[in-house]
Amino acid sequence: MIKDRKGYLFKDREISWLHFNERVLQEAENPLNPLMERIKFLAIFSSNLDEFFRVRVAQIRRMQRVNGKKAISEYQSSPDEILSEIQLTVMVMQDKFTEIYEQQLIPALAKNKIFLIEEQQVNEKEKLIIQDYFKANVLNHLFPVLLDQLKQIPHLRDRSIYLAVRMKNSQSGKDPKHAIIEIPTGIISRFFTLPEFENSQHIILLENIIRINLKRIFSIFDYQDFESYIIKLTRDAEFELSNDETDYSTNLLDKIQKSLKQRSKGVPTRFVYDEAMPKDMLELLIKKLELKNVNLIPGGRYHNFKDFMDFPQVGKKEDYFPALKPLLVPVLEEEKRMFDAISKKDVMLHHPYQSFDYLIRFLREAAIDPNVSTILITLYRVAKHSNVVNALINAVKNGKKVMVLMELQARFDEESNIYWTSQLQEAGAQVHFGKAGQKVHSKLCLIYRRENQKIVKYAHLSTGNYNGVTARIYSDFSLFTKDAHITDEIEALTDILFVNLKRSGFKHLLIAPDFMKQQFLELIDQEANNAKAGKPSFIKAKMNSLVDTEIIKKLYDASNAGVKIQLIVRGICCLVPGIEGSSKNIEAKSIIDRFLEHTRLFIFCADGKNKTYLSSADWMSRNLMNRIEVAFPVYDKDHKKTLLDVFDLQWNDPIKARKIDGMSDIIYSSKTHSLESISSQQAILKYLEK
Repeated sequence: MIKDRKGYLFKDREISWLHFNERVLQEAENPLNPLMERIKFLAIFSSNLDEFFRVRVAQIRRMQRVNGKKAISEYQSSPDEILSEIQLTVMVMQDKFTEIYEQQLIPALAKNKIFLIEEQQVNEKEKLIIQDYFKANVLNHLFPVLLDQLKQIPHLRDRSIYLAVRMKNSQSGKDPKHAIIEIPTGIISRFFTLPEFENSQHIILLENIIRINLKRIFSIFDYQDFESYIIKLTRDAEFELSNDETDYSTNLLDKIQKSLKQRSKGVPTRFVYDEAMPKDMLELLIKKLELKNVNLIPGGRYHNFKDFMDFPQVGKKEDYFPALKPLLVPVLEEEKRMFDAISKKDVMLHHPYQSFDYLIRFLREAAIDPNVSTILITLYRVAKHSNVVNALINAVKNGKKVMVLMELQARFDEESNIYWTSQLQEAGAQVHFGKAGQKVHSKLCLIYRRENQKIVKYAHLSTGNYNGVTARIYSDFSLFTKDAHITDEIEALTDILFVNLKRSGFKHLLIAPDFMKQQFLELIDQEANNAKAGKPSFIKAKMNSLVDTEIIKKLYDASNAGVKIQLIVRGICCLVPGIEGSSKNIEAKSIIDRFLEHTRLFIFCADGKNKTYLSSADWMSRNLMNRIEVAFPVYDKDHKKTLLDVFDLQWNDPIKARKIDGMSDIIYSSKTHSLESISSQQAILKYLEK
């Protein structure tokens, strides 16, 4: 932690993020979670860590090359110090990961007669099956590279795993040979399920199938003894794009497609290896791969645990979370047309408890409604198979004007967004790419409909992406409305996005980067002034990350003024709560559970009026100052009460909430709970069922 010149306290964002991922690891360790879901939490932890090294560590390494010993800012230490702490923290977490997998989950699977077998555990019958499978499905996808005589090893791909092999023959006296083989998990499933054996289910990993067949792969060398170890290289995933306004839209597609190819050749940031590998073999790989100034992370026998998200569907029903059947929304079910329901009252949905399919229905109805003329929508992360885009294409076919703001720079979803861009353009939709240097992160849709000789605007706004896949596992709120106060301002925002007009005068929507941050600062100030005047005051805020230093300072000032502040922050929290003279009146918690907490919700007491906003933006500088974001007000009293009640249910979560204290940030808020206790996500489902 660092104090700035005025004594404000800040926690390092990278270490705070690692504590978030440690909370994910806790869920893998938690015996209250179903067994197969614990395996998935290990996969999520692994995937998260991959992205952390590809993005955050890569960025710090770039800073290190400029000046490794100079502090990044008055709120962060030097790159050298941060990278050193990351290395130590990750190694401890990696040890914990291995312990959970080997000492807890493998024995638990064994109790259920499910065995992840290694190559030496295969019986003769299974060996024949595996050899046939290898010959028919695997062998033609393997292309070994011999290392010993190569001055430079061919490029190792990011996110792939490789088998590092040592061949030797103790009797011949020949020098050993070394090779690497890419495991083709992008083509072949990582898991091969063998026929049931003595009421037991045996599963073998692809790399172990390859290990069994090493002698066949390298038969021309006549070696008898083989050692093999999994290795993995993580690369810098960032790429640079010109911010030149003059050619931004016309050349952006080409630039991103070229940059995506460059990403695969990014500078290495992490090398993970099996710690059982002999030291001399490890040194050979480090030398051949030129891994100077790269985080070397010793691990267990297996890497790329993100593949375990696709672990075979084995085991009993109770080994999984119960299937969630989304709740019906009566006001939408009772009307033939959603436009009629929305005309009567704003409709708010809470995903995944209530179905994302209502948005598809909204777009599908608009596509065939003769009175609808135009659909405008912003898309950030689009599903691989997107019913949202299919509905938009159908609208074009039905003669509607469809304008799409496609954010091509949604990290790691660029290829999917490029694909859907071409599909939309081919159908005849107008596709725009936003403004140079500013990602469009807002999630909104505006529909123009003729009613009684007038054009009426209907809108949908969301805290989450227009992505039907993530909507089943991310917790988000969305709002359908025809309130002209909001729809008129969305129209003004679309002028900025689609026509590049200068617009101002937003009184209801908070728009970044021009206005949102200042408006949030003013809302916090107002709570401080109310507290000083003896009026009711509080702030309840929920978000993914809290990083922006000006916002944090304002929260500290409000705390010192007597404002009670409750923060639910899933990920990074640079604010340090509970410090006398600074943040005594601030409490912060984090919730990790079955669904990813993705909602951004901000409730200000406002002298009892409860100003309530939902948003696409976190309290991070990148969201507030470098992206086009929207925070939209919730005016309906019933919806405001729902949001307040949901916040309080989460705040009082007796099972899944952790207390953020500025230190470890992984201590459960409640050390004891009864057998009747349920998590806030379960409680929210029951609440919405009423």
